[in-house]
Amino acid sequence: MTKSSKIPESFLIDHNEMTAPQVRKAGVQSGPAGDKVSKFDLRFVKPNVGAIPTAAIHTLEHLLATYMKTHLDGVIDISPMGCRTGFYLSIWGDVESDMIKQALIKSLGQILETRWEDVPGTTARECGNYRDHSLFSAKEYASTILEGFKES
Repeated sequence: MTKSSKIPESFLIDHNEMTAPQVRKAGVQSGPAGDKVSKFDLRFVKPNVGAIPTAAIHTLEHLLATYMKTHLDGVIDISPMGCRTGFYLSIWGDVESDMIKQALIKSLGQILETRWEDVPGTTARECGNYRDHSLFSAKEYASTILEGFKES
C-alpha cells in the first residue's frame, strides 16, 4: 500500500474549488466478499467560507439519519463532517449521485415540515449531547440548501 492510498480521499481534493450544495460520489470500495459500498460527500456549505453551527448540524444529523433511510435502501451511515460543511453518506452498492440527491431533496423537504416532538433521539437516554439541538436552525439550513439545489 502506498502512502497516498492511506490518505483519505477528501484530503486530496482542493476544498477551495468545491461548490455547495452538491452531492459528490467520493468513491466505491469492494469488500473481501465482493460487496460494494459507495461513499458520498453531501456538501451543504462552501468549505472555508461557512460552517453549520453545532446545534443545527446535530439536529440535521438526527433527522437525515432517519429520513434518508426512508428514501434509500441500504444506507449504512450518515455522519457530519468535522469541518461542519456537510455530511458523509455510506450506502451498500455502486449507487449513482442522482439517486442520492433526489433522496436528499425529499429528506430536506421533510425537515421543513418536522415538529420538535418528531425529532428522534433528543433525550438524555438517546443522545450523548441532547441539549445541543436546534430544529429552527436545521430548518433554516434545509431551506437554504434546497434553494441552492434549485439554482444549480
